[in-house]
Amino acid sequence: MRPVAALVVVGVGVVLLPATLSGEAKAALFAFALAIVLWSMTGLPAAWVALLAVLVLVALGGDEQDALYDALASDVVWLMVGAFVLGGAITRTGLAGRLTGLVARRARTVGGVLWSMTLLLLPLSLLIPSTSGRAAVMLPVYRSLSRAAGDRSVSRALALLVPTVILVTTVSTLVGAGSHLIANDLLEEFSDERISFAEWALYGIPFGLAAALVSCLAISRMFLGPTTRALPLTVPTGPQTAWSRSERRTAAVTLTMVALWVSESVHGIEVATVAVAGAVALTAPGIGVLTWKDGVKAVEWNLVVFVGAALVLGEALIDTGAAGWIVERLFAASGIAEAGSELVVLLVLTLLTLTSHVYMTSHAARAAALVPALLYLGTSLDLDPVALVFIGTVGMDYCLTFPVSSKALLLYAELDEDTFEPPDLLRLSSVLLLAHVVLVVVFYHAWWSPLGLAL
Repeated sequence: MRPVAALVVVGVGVVLLPATLSGEAKAALFAFALAIVLWSMTGLPAAWVALLAVLVLVALGGDEQDALYDALASDVVWLMVGAFVLGGAITRTGLAGRLTGLVARRARTVGGVLWSMTLLLLPLSLLIPSTSGRAAVMLPVYRSLSRAAGDRSVSRALALLVPTVILVTTVSTLVGAGSHLIANDLLEEFSDERISFAEWALYGIPFGLAAALVSCLAISRMFLGPTTRALPLTVPTGPQTAWSRSERRTAAVTLTMVALWVSESVHGIEVATVAVAGAVALTAPGIGVLTWKDGVKAVEWNLVVFVGAALVLGEALIDTGAAGWIVERLFAASGIAEAGSELVVLLVLTLLTLTSHVYMTSHAARAAALVPALLYLGTSLDLDPVALVFIGTVGMDYCLTFPVSSKALLLYAELDEDTFEPPDLLRLSSVLLLAHVVLVVVFYHAWWSPLGLAL
């Protein structure tokens, strides 16, 4: 009954909206609110909810019927398709396991294994575009390490470490999460600016590394004693045979794709085009490492459809002026619009986005909902839209309070073996949330602003 009651309140609220808002803006607000209620208060699939909201938006006259089809033709969608095929190839050929072994075999103690795992997970954000995909790739590694340790406290620490590091390093690259692509697309829609792959990496990799190291330090100190950290641990190192032809081909395609992504400003080939070309190479008959059917299966089509529909909702909020209306109310209570200093704006922005996962569990939904509002806030305060979107994305990538906050967390929380309990995660989040606030302030003044990413 709670969702029904909430939808009734939403419907009444839309009716009572001021007459200064156009009918299209009211339709966009209703469709957006409908999606938020169903995403937050029901177990309905996020993609289904997004499609329903788009249909309601069109039915109420808030957008054209072609909007959804146009969104599915977006470069964002094709980038995701290509990147998922790449992730499937890395997993299928065993390359992910081999890379794990190269890093982990140097660890000799429980504490060393935690640090090695942390360092491995950062480059995976370049190779596998889904947080749940990275979590799934690391699951066999987690299980082998957990069995080797034979200690519940070590298993709990590892189960917390893997999804936590995956989530805090997501901001490292443009392809680290679908929400980044949504945010970048909305940024270009609003301001005709976008953050290139290389620029995002320059801003994000140092922050992701720092956040990962802080997370590892917090987990090792909060959940393992000094004696446990010093225990010897023999780490399975993966295959010892020579690299197979499939592994070599996958590595070559991967390195080529990353090189082309980084040098986009030089050759002009867009990120999405590179991703699709890589997918074609990896599934090419006779020379690829996957069959076309296996490549298609590697794509998380549910997420692709969701991103397309979420783009429609986000763009409708911008185009109808509804986002401008939202921002006036969303940020009024925070006082950010009246902030007297850059530091206050930064702190309020950081706190608002860091806590957004509590009331909006979908990563992509947070981007679709908050980025338009942030962009309009930037207009009213004469703030740089690129800095607003990137710093806002840093906050939106944080989702560590509850297991339901992320599929990566749920994957490890729901394993058959003992891992971690919700109170463990809540305890960890209480520390890492404050650590992230400090990290954002430090990086803003010491790294981002000198690079030109300033509010």
